[in-house]
Amino acid sequence: MSESLHIVCPHCHTTNRVRTDQLGSAPDCGSCKKPLFTGKPVDLDVAAFDKHLQRNQIPLLVDFWAPWCGPCRQMAPAYVQAAGQLEPRIRVAKVDTEAHQALGARYQIRSIPTLALFVGGREVARQAGAMGAADILRWVQQHSPG
Repeated sequence: MSESLHIVCPHCHTTNRVRTDQLGSAPDCGSCKKPLFTGKPVDLDVAAFDKHLQRNQIPLLVDFWAPWCGPCRQMAPAYVQAAGQLEPRIRVAKVDTEAHQALGARYQIRSIPTLALFVGGREVARQAGAMGAADILRWVQQHSPG
């Protein structure tokens, strides 16, 4: 019998149980029937962030950014490219700190862009500054379990 994991849908934020051997087989949400993994970062508000942080049993990589930030806009295509390679092992998300200032304050985000990696609901690594896709992948690999 294969182990299963809780995976939060990026569309409706319903928690799904997915067998680990099915993660790479493009599983769909049991509620909204949309793909659980899109290969693109998920935009999260406060409620969705909390759900993904608390319920996902895969690591959560978050880009804290703002629309007015030049380096954030410069890094965005690289972050999308990295997301395509990190999913389904890692949920890749973005938090607009301008629109959701409470999250930026909660995590004491002092400069943007800032990447934060969460495992088991806890922050395990943080990196400020724009990076290319290869650097993002290397950084995540260096700090993620297994």
